Amino acid sequence: MNSNYYAVIMAGGIGSRFWPVSTAEYPKQFHDMLGSGSTLIQKTFNRLHKFIPKENILVLTNESYNDLVLEQLPMLTQEQVVLEPAMRNTAPCILYAALKIKKSNPNAVMIVAPSDHWIEDENAFENDVKQCFAKCENEDVLCTLGVKPTFPNTGFGYIEFDKNPAAEIKKVNQFREKPDYITAKEFISQGNFLWNAGIFMWSVKTIVDAFKAFQPEQYQLFNSGIEAYNTPEEKKFIAKNYALAENISIDYAILEHSKSIYVLPATFDWNDLGTWGSLYDKLDKNESSNAVVGAQLLDRNASGNIVRTKNDKVVVLDSLDDFIVVDKDDVLLICPKEKEQDIKVILNEVKDKFGK
Repeated sequence: MNSNYYAVIMAGGIGSRFWPVSTAEYPKQFHDMLGSGSTLIQKTFNRLHKFIPKENILVLTNESYNDLVLEQLPMLTQEQVVLEPAMRNTAPCILYAALKIKKSNPNAVMIVAPSDHWIEDENAFENDVKQCFAKCENEDVLCTLGVKPTFPNTGFGYIEFDKNPAAEIKKVNQFREKPDYITAKEFISQGNFLWNAGIFMWSVKTIVDAFKAFQPEQYQLFNSGIEAYNTPEEKKFIAKNYALAENISIDYAILEHSKSIYVLPATFDWNDLGTWGSLYDKLDKNESSNAVVGAQLLDRNASGNIVRTKNDKVVVLDSLDDFIVVDKDDVLLICPKEKEQDIKVILNEVKDKFGK
C-alpha cells in the first residue's frame, strides 16, 4: 500500500431521517442498515482499507461517539479517532484533520468520505480514488467524485463541469444547490451535471493552503496548535479552541472560492442512503417487491413496503402498499414512503409529546 495515502471518515452525523433506528445516541452509521452483517461505518472502513494503510485512516466524529467507533473498529487506536468537542460543520474538522496528517506526512494525499454511503463496485471506487490521488499528487488541485444522475433528484446538490471531452477528470464550473424538479430536469438535459456525492480528495498541502487563502481566521486558529497535534497536548488545545471555529461547511468555506476544482464522473453505483426510501431502493425485494430487514414477513396483497424489526419478529401486512414499517424497542413507525421527509418532524413531535 502507498504510505502517502490517507483517509478521513466523516462519522459525526445523526441520520434523523432513519428514526427510530437512528437516534442521537446511536446514529445510522453504527447500524447494519442493509442487513449485511456489517454496519455502515465498518463497510466504509473496509472499502478504504483495501488500498489505504490501516494506520492512515482517521475517523472524525463527535466526542459522544468515541466508544462506539472503537467498539466497531477495534483495529483503530484512540489517536485515530479525531473528536469534535462541539458541532461546527465540515470545514473546521477537515482542516483539523488535514493539519494533523500534514504534520505526520507533508507528502500525504487524503480522501474525505462519509461513513454512511452505499457503494456497489468497490474495485471501481478504488480505481477512481487512485486516479484522483495521482492528479492531486502532481497538481495543486481539489478533486471530487460526481455521480451521473439517473433521474431529476431534488434531494442532492449538483456539480456543473466543463464539457471538454478530452479530459477524464473534468474542470468544475460551479457547485449548484439542491434544485426544484424543473431545474433538476434542465440540469440532466444539459449533460454536464453530476450529483455531488460529498467525496473529496486533495493533498494536505493544497487543502491547507486553500484554507490559508480563503479562510485565514480559521487557518490561524487551528494552525496555532500545530505543535500540540499528535502529542498529549492536542486534546487540551482542541478543548479550548475548537468551539471558537466558525460553523461552516467545506462547500461554502473552500469549494465555492477555489478555481482549481476537478470532478471525476464515478464509475461505480452510489447511494447516499439518506432516507428509508433510498434504503428500500438498494435492498433485495421479495416476490411482492417488499424489502425486509430482520423480520419474517407475511404479505397479503401488500407491495412496495420496507419492513425492519429485530430478532426475526413475524410481521403481517395486509392490503398495505408503499409504506415504511419500522419496529425498534418501544417505538413503532408506520409511515407512507411518500412522506418520508416528514420523519424529522415526526421525531420532534414524539419528543414533545412523549419525551422519547
